[in-house]
Amino acid sequence: MVLSSIFLAAVEYNEFFVNGMALLGAGIAMIAGIGPGIGQGFAAGKAVEAVGRQPEATGKITTTMLVGQAMAETTGLYALIIAFVLIFT
Repeated sequence: MVLSSIFLAAVEYNEFFVNGMALLGAGIAMIAGIGPGIGQGFAAGKAVEAVGRQPEATGKITTTMLVGQAMAETTGLYALIIAFVLIFT
């Protein structure tokens, strides 16, 4: 009888521990959202500099910048998906 109660307490402790680690992992995964934000700001700043130097190339610069920012944003979205998976499973 005592052994079964110890086993049940250990199972309950492990369940809380796993849930806590999942939430901690979700928080750490969201740190990955900082990188795309910095990268997109840097890319937009460089695009503005490039347009200032060559105004006739505005279309090409804007297109290239938007494609690059879309690629950078996927990293943040993957991190968000991983965080949701950790929280809700």
